[in-house]
Amino acid sequence: MPASLIAIGESIHASIPKVGKVMEELAGLGGDAYLKESEPLTKIKKLIESQVEEGADYIAVNLDSFGQNNPQAAVDMMKEYCRMVRKWSGGIPVCVDSSNNEVLIAGLKEWYDTKEAVKPPLLNSVKTYTVDELLPLKKANPFSVIALLVSDLKPTGAGGTYSVDELYQLAEQIFDRAVNEYGFEAGEIFFDSTVFPLAIDMPMEPGVPGYTYRTFETMKRIRSDAQMKDAHCSLGISNCARDLPARKIGICRAYVAKAQEYGMDAGIVNVKHHYGSVEPASELVELVDSFAVMDGSMDKMSRAMQLMSEFCQKSRV
Repeated sequence: MPASLIAIGESIHASIPKVGKVMEELAGLGGDAYLKESEPLTKIKKLIESQVEEGADYIAVNLDSFGQNNPQAAVDMMKEYCRMVRKWSGGIPVCVDSSNNEVLIAGLKEWYDTKEAVKPPLLNSVKTYTVDELLPLKKANPFSVIALLVSDLKPTGAGGTYSVDELYQLAEQIFDRAVNEYGFEAGEIFFDSTVFPLAIDMPMEPGVPGYTYRTFETMKRIRSDAQMKDAHCSLGISNCARDLPARKIGICRAYVAKAQEYGMDAGIVNVKHHYGSVEPASELVELVDSFAVMDGSMDKMSRAMQLMSEFCQKSRV
């Protein structure tokens, strides 16, 4: 089997209902909530420690749900969570995960606001249009970065989607600027070509490649590029199994195995499942593979639809 993944633990995410509830309870305890012993604080501590025990390479924290109506709340909370990860992770660095650049910046600065020696964190994410705001921060506070392959320009691929060529070009743009302007090493860059749920990865027009096909083929292009080959490819694995009726862990395991064939070496994952180190079920690998090769041809689309239909029927028996 391929080498094990660089595992970015996903469990401290406010959008996970049980975790979000604990976070809300903790925040509601007042100004000293993150210092004073309480049941919610103990639960967060255990979430951090358990992911470390399961082999996480980074502990991701996402608080965007708290910033929807009050962006400053997410900024303030991220500082607290970075302190907690630094305190209880045993040296495993944080992955500051947010769609808000102010949250990313606050988390980065807080991670280094200590006299202790700490490992560089991971920031998730930078896009082509946020490069100049985020990447210059490396000069004062070193970090690795997840580069999300999206653009503020309208896609021109078949069916109004980003083509593999476009996604690859976005990776080239970010890589060039990160390395040549801001001093990043290739290994400090993690490309995310994004994950679409397999359950709804069905193009509405003939001749349009599937989302999974574009995601996987983009990783292959990046990892075969002489300059970018030492960069990482990372995906948010749990998204692939969204809306499926059963066997979600098995599907994720198969998705990881297939994605590794295309060059993925890192992932935002539930670390307790040890994806990449347990052999997946062959029939689930076959299912994922049918989406990985769905290049827009009718025969490959039909095969993927047939296998997904059979999977769903068996899962509901």
